[in-house]
Amino acid sequence: MRTLGVWSGALSVILAAGAVGVQHWDFEDAAAGKLPSGWKAATTGEGAGSVWSVETDAAAPAGPKVLAQTSSEGPRPLFNLCIAEETSYRDLDLRVAMKAVRGKIDQGGGPVWRLRDKDNYYIARMNPLENNYRVYKVVDGKRTQLASADVEAKDDAGKPAPLTGAWHTIRIVQRGDRIRCYLHGKLLLEASDATFREAGKVGLWTKADAVTSFDGLSVKDLTQ
Repeated sequence: MRTLGVWSGALSVILAAGAVGVQHWDFEDAAAGKLPSGWKAATTGEGAGSVWSVETDAAAPAGPKVLAQTSSEGPRPLFNLCIAEETSYRDLDLRVAMKAVRGKIDQGGGPVWRLRDKDNYYIARMNPLENNYRVYKVVDGKRTQLASADVEAKDDAGKPAPLTGAWHTIRIVQRGDRIRCYLHGKLLLEASDATFREAGKVGLWTKADAVTSFDGLSVKDLTQ
């Protein structure tokens, strides 16, 4: 069952009533083995890694094409970023499906938002190696934890499943300084932080050698 729906085109701006200001990426029209149009790979830190491309996964929730970080060469301090260059959001409701494929140093990942540049942004990620879900801010390349929660080994349907190799839906809602982070529709993290007050880009993130796939990214503008 496709939990996030199927959207045509790599980028669709939905203008129907009740969905104004929503962007979706399902990567279905993007060329396999390449970055989608409008996306850029970057790193926080130095080292080999941050190799992103469109790959195929028949079990992906929004169609068989996904955007994946494919390098297992990243050193421990490296953050792998893939940024949607033509986005700008302040208050937002963001959802994305994430699948941890492998990684010995680190696994999993999640979305970034209010991104100023490769060294300044908010990030929420789920790590199957640590069985936790955390939200951070990254300021001048230094990561600071804002909240953390342990997670159970379940899939999007709530059934017992290894955290690695299953699809997990992450949702972020931020209004003003208040951040709320959901996993599988359940609110697990809440934090207040005023570091990044202005609109910024959204994107995807993994750490070190985490090979991770993402699909069905959806962002709704909540700015009044």
